[in-house]
Amino acid sequence: MAVRDELLALYEQMVLIRRTEKAAHDLFLSGLVKGTTHLAAGQEAIAVGASAALRPDDYVFATYRGHHHALARGATPEECLAELMSRATGLCGAKGGSMHLTKASSGMLGSYAIVGSHLPMAAGAAWSARLRGTGQIAVAFFGDGATNIGAFHEALNLAAVWKLPVLFVCENNLYMEYTPIADVTAVARPAADRAPSYGIPGEVVDGNDVVAVREAVTRLAGRARAGDGPALLEALTYRHFGHSRADPATYRPAEEVERWLKHDPLDLARGRLAELGVPEETLTAAEARAQDVVQKAVEAAKAAPPPAPREALTDVWADGGAAWRT
Repeated sequence: MAVRDELLALYEQMVLIRRTEKAAHDLFLSGLVKGTTHLAAGQEAIAVGASAALRPDDYVFATYRGHHHALARGATPEECLAELMSRATGLCGAKGGSMHLTKASSGMLGSYAIVGSHLPMAAGAAWSARLRGTGQIAVAFFGDGATNIGAFHEALNLAAVWKLPVLFVCENNLYMEYTPIADVTAVARPAADRAPSYGIPGEVVDGNDVVAVREAVTRLAGRARAGDGPALLEALTYRHFGHSRADPATYRPAEEVERWLKHDPLDLARGRLAELGVPEETLTAAEARAQDVVQKAVEAAKAAPPPAPREALTDVWADGGAAWRT
């Protein structure tokens, strides 16, 4: 595939994710999404760039802000929106909601609401892959706030000791919920600056540049597959919305928001495509296709039935059953 065709495909996927997130936002405001949502608008390049560098059978773990990762790994907008709307056709049959999107058949092994909890799980998945000799790797995406959680340090240490095929990717959007990470962390780069403590590579990348992310993950994933152990990638990015849909994010300086909005991952990719000679109408057509998919997904999710009460206790065990075991 030519460079421009590949970038165009990545751009369209980012647009699809952005439009799906916008739909989730609108559905929340209209009362059709219960509970809260944590939107990843502005962070699409990390999920799309990383996924493009991975094998289909690699394992991905994400945080509660994980819509973009589920979609990048193969979940459809309809599955995701139906899940947010508590429909039977949802990705998890309405049992997970916004914070727990999971599609094991695509290697998306879940989004996790407990900060940092999935990092040791990713190390375990990597250990399993190495034990089975499959050549798979595990990738754990996490926010900057998780770097001050004990599980972060435990996972990095054990992964380094056992030289596990795992990649830790910090989506550093500068805020741990409402608190600037820089206010409570001793090092400038909360993730990358700690990697040397565990004897593993720590790199920083522009998380809004989908090409830069893909290249970095390609290199580090290849290193892990070759048996050289874990690595840590800190991707600098910025969320367009507050921490959750209940957060207006008024604590962020206006000039900071303006500066980052000018560094939008979609705009960066669009500009690069224009430099490569991709016509404006081609970009517009890609955007229209993405919007059409999302619009149809919204309508299908709205029309889907709620889950049947008899399904409430299924999927409790690996065999899909509901019987209690002792």
